[in-house]
Amino acid sequence: MTTGLLNVVDVEATCWEGAVPPGAVSEIIEIGLTVVDLDAGARIAKHRILVRPDRSTVSEFCTELTGLTQAEVDTGISFPEACRLLATEHQAALRPWASWGDYDRKQFTTQCQSTSTPYPFNSQHTNAKLLFSEAYNLRRRQGMSGALGIAGLPLEGRHHSGADDAWNIAALILDIITRTPWRATTTA
Repeated sequence: MTTGLLNVVDVEATCWEGAVPPGAVSEIIEIGLTVVDLDAGARIAKHRILVRPDRSTVSEFCTELTGLTQAEVDTGISFPEACRLLATEHQAALRPWASWGDYDRKQFTTQCQSTSTPYPFNSQHTNAKLLFSEAYNLRRRQGMSGALGIAGLPLEGRHHSGADDAWNIAALILDIITRTPWRATTTA
């Protein structure tokens, strides 16, 4: 098992019920981050970074899903500032990190490329959804909420809140490491 601290990341991004409006792109509007001490088997910190979108707005559908409003994300920081904050205050380039599935990693990669922002994370990423499926011998990968039910863990907070989802994913990671060795699933 990998030891030390692990950053668990979950993002919320602008979204729409139907087609993406002309000229808009899906942009990160919230970064949830929970720090897990793998040695102690504990969640030790919970963080929330609001990010102000540049090329899209928060739709009514997005507000219903995430609880985030345009007025709220307007108080956030820019995406490049958020990436700098991840690197400096959360040691994103030094610590391994995990997310539920590969969406978060891909969203960061795409948005960093499109905004010429340095990628804040190191290459040691773990797709916790994949390891959960392996740990429970599941043929079909589960969403976070379904996985919590399988593991017998409560959903804490609001689903589709980046900070709360990162906290819940961290609980699932602590369950996973009792069942199977922890490892990076993506190394670049």
